[in-house]
Amino acid sequence: MYVDGFVLAVPNAKKEAYRRHAVEMAPLLKEHGALSMVECWGDDVPEGKLTSFPMAVKCEADETVVFSWMTWPSKAARDEAWKNIMADPRMKMQAADVPFDGKRLIHGGFTILTEA
Repeated sequence: MYVDGFVLAVPNAKKEAYRRHAVEMAPLLKEHGALSMVECWGDDVPEGKLTSFPMAVKCEADETVVFSWMTWPSKAARDEAWKNIMADPRMKMQAADVPFDGKRLIHGGFTILTEA
């Protein structure tokens, strides 16, 4: 299994729009092979002195940190899926309505080291 992880800042006023965006994206991602998708709204995300989630995404006072991940069968499946997702016309229609600043989104792919 392979995991894509994301951290981003979402304006508090756009929480419901972000939730809807995530719900609308899930079928597209799953159609292209994602096994699962989880979106988490920050509830206890402290500011750090040296580093933190809020600092990493330059979270402003009227924003909340969102932490999300999706799982894939493999890195190869994920790589192929993202190529196809980005070419999918539904993705282009979604781009205009994204309720966050994509320039401050942090993304990475991870292999699972342990799982309990």
